[in-house]
Amino acid sequence: MNHVIQLKALVRLSLLDLYRRKDLIVVAMLTLVVLVPMSFATPFGVKGASRYLNEIALLLVWIFMLVISMTRTARIIPTELESRTIYPLLSKPASRTLILLGRYAGVLMASLSVLLLFYTLYATINILKSAVFPWEVWLQALLLHAGFILLATSLAFLGSIFIHADANFSIIGIIVVSMLLYGQNIPVLIADQTPALRHLLKVIYWIAPHYEFFDVRTRLIHHWPAIPWLICCAAFAYAVIYSMICFGLAAWLFNRKKI
Repeated sequence: MNHVIQLKALVRLSLLDLYRRKDLIVVAMLTLVVLVPMSFATPFGVKGASRYLNEIALLLVWIFMLVISMTRTARIIPTELESRTIYPLLSKPASRTLILLGRYAGVLMASLSVLLLFYTLYATINILKSAVFPWEVWLQALLLHAGFILLATSLAFLGSIFIHADANFSIIGIIVVSMLLYGQNIPVLIADQTPALRHLLKVIYWIAPHYEFFDVRTRLIHHWPAIPWLICCAAFAYAVIYSMICFGLAAWLFNRKKI
């Protein structure tokens, strides 16, 4: 029970710190500025062409969310160590793992709260424009985007234990973009390689975080049918399990770190 109280206090502290910095509020305002005009515009007077503007707006929001959530996560531990604010926490009767969990949970909850705000705004605007709205696809898009944020921030959090914040953000950014662009093509590349390189690519394929699993923007924008819920839940479960492994490694490294 005492651990639960301590965890709540740490999460609350992280949330207050993040909202005080205004980073996530800036994302919400950028979302409003980008999404609202694009959603109501009718390019060249062609009905339905605004969907492509919605696609641009969604892409920009993905970029905003990724940059802000990852930068905040990558700076959690380095900033705490540089400012020496982590030492009072370590002096309290709370384990290092609990402190890490509280800090990470605060960043994640703040990011997901802004994500929920955006998807609510997107649904509201589209309902005002049209009586037909793909609620099932919208829910899947929200769930999978949350899984994407969870996967990206967990890897950034792991890197924050032993890499400088800027280098951490750059490395994770390259991994995210590479997997989004080429992740689904790795099995095709494997078949054309030499045995040694084929085994190396297989290892990379199974270890690398598959961010490409979570992008269903096209289905939401163009009102395509929803994917099977079993596949959707499996993708989200993959993000949860991968993030748990990353957090476990981060806790192990932090507990061994001399501070």
